[in-house]
Amino acid sequence: MLKVFDTYSQDLVELSFNDKTVRLYTCGITPYDAAHVGHAKVYLTYDILQRRLIDLGYEPKCVRNITDVDDDILKKARELGVNYLDLAKEEIAKFNNVVNSLNLLHPRSSPRASGVIPEILLLIEKIINAGCGYVSNGHVYFDVTKAAGFGSLSHLSETQMLELARQRGGNPDDPNKKHPLDFVLWQPSLEDEPYWESRWGPGRPGWHIECSALVLKEHAGHTLDIHGGGQDLIFPHHECEKVQAEVVTNKKFCRYWVHVAMVRLNGKKMAKSDGNLVFVDELFKDYEPMAVRVALLLKHYRDSFDFTYSLIQTGQQYLDAFRSAPDGDGRIEKVREFLDNDLDTVSALEMLYEDALAKKPVRKSLELLGINL
Repeated sequence: MLKVFDTYSQDLVELSFNDKTVRLYTCGITPYDAAHVGHAKVYLTYDILQRRLIDLGYEPKCVRNITDVDDDILKKARELGVNYLDLAKEEIAKFNNVVNSLNLLHPRSSPRASGVIPEILLLIEKIINAGCGYVSNGHVYFDVTKAAGFGSLSHLSETQMLELARQRGGNPDDPNKKHPLDFVLWQPSLEDEPYWESRWGPGRPGWHIECSALVLKEHAGHTLDIHGGGQDLIFPHHECEKVQAEVVTNKKFCRYWVHVAMVRLNGKKMAKSDGNLVFVDELFKDYEPMAVRVALLLKHYRDSFDFTYSLIQTGQQYLDAFRSAPDGDGRIEKVREFLDNDLDTVSALEMLYEDALAKKPVRKSLELLGINL
């Protein structure tokens, strides 16, 4: 049985599904810059998860959104003097090249936040009608004091949540809020920003409401089976996304939450906002994409690590050994055991590397790991 670590229960859990369709959602890119190694690690984790699900006979329906309306992309477009949609188009094309080069499975759909504005407006209306939203000075906020379970995903104290909200754009000092942890559902647009008409005035959606609306639309209101992204999204993004959907649907938003640890550079988390990045497409100038794939799979998805170029060199070393091995299934059942134990790609690759050096077959097992030779 496939087991993964569930953020909500804080435990290793056996995955169980109602039918053969497995509904997944992973937060995608905000297309104002190229994909970095941290992004790649997240999408690789969900790629391996889907490959094992397919291997087990399931049909993953993975939705990976594109956040094309957001403070960051609008700020970058303003700095460059370009339309935000033109910037998004260019960066999405770069991202798709990374996806193809790393042999990542394509999601069932890649919806854009700008494409669900009517659904967002309706969802906000429902939140207000549920008594959990309020209008203040042209903004619409979610009232966290009216929703049971706020904080149950992140397991953080209010003090910890306030600190992270301040770091991650939550603006707890906003004077329009009733409570510092209340979050924006709708906001007035600045003069040079896109806007949509609403009964609360022209404006644009907040970040968290976009993903809730996308999940509910793309999965037709069904409870998600698996949701995740990087660990930095647990709070506030996924916490807010979960609670605002549940007050409207009155049912569980997601059954399992799978989050990927941060990749660091020089001891600091990779983040676009800090410019502390290694871009994947830049790595492709000096290294084979499959070497990058192998290298990142040599780190467990729940282990944070410092990126080094020696890691990619190790990936190339493994790849060269794999290419020298004969054809055949090899120990594919053992690889399956490793993957079922919280997606342990590290042990699987180390075993296959030793087998390859001993001239034993490994290729069928590598196919399960998405490694093309």
